[in-house]
Amino acid sequence: MNSPNGQRYLCIYSGLLTVVFAIVVLCGFRANKREATFDEITVHRINVVEPDGTPRMILSNEEGRPGTFFKGHEYPRPDRKGAGVYFYNNEGTEAGGLIYGSFLDKNGKIEEANVHLSFDQYDQDQIFSVDAGQERNGKFSMLRMNDVGDTSLSERFEASEHISKLPREQRKAAWVRFDETHQPMRTRILLGRVNDKSAVLQLKDTEGRNRIVLKVAPDGTPSIQLLDASGHVSKEISSVP
Repeated sequence: MNSPNGQRYLCIYSGLLTVVFAIVVLCGFRANKREATFDEITVHRINVVEPDGTPRMILSNEEGRPGTFFKGHEYPRPDRKGAGVYFYNNEGTEAGGLIYGSFLDKNGKIEEANVHLSFDQYDQDQIFSVDAGQERNGKFSMLRMNDVGDTSLSERFEASEHISKLPREQRKAAWVRFDETHQPMRTRILLGRVNDKSAVLQLKDTEGRNRIVLKVAPDGTPSIQLLDASGHVSKEISSVP
């Protein structure tokens, strides 16, 4: 190896190793930080995740819509309709979202067309929502502020899996028993234009019962109602004689 040919071989070999090493390092660096610019992109679904795979946001069409994520685990949501954008917290639990869609019946009439934006309490259901849309019985646009329980939604998911396996006639009673020990979501404040074309502000108690209702009827008649826990009007102020 001390010959001129041997030294030349070592130089060439060393040079090749250096080049290969440089290529590997540069390619590895570029693979870890890839950037691209598009003028237009067409997709069915986009998943935004953390480096460990934890979901943080999903943008999806209706067919690819996700279920409900809780601690990174996805639970089926066959009742969910429409396309949308879904938000998740650091643990991969759903924290709110924007859902929208329109659905026609077999005769081409509007069955449901709405937009829903909601924000969830930590590890719980929505505590604030904005809704606007149209259904068979009218149009609506409203804000809702809700009370939800302090227990984790994981218990409701587990109960749902159990109750869904019961005979259909037993499911309603099972949910009633569950809600007796787990506070269901209750609307406390509702502000909006409701199906009968009235503009209303409803203030409710912790059981979701109306206690004060401010209303302007479709004919322009204003009123203020105070209601008892049974739903009976105990006092009313109205412009109607």
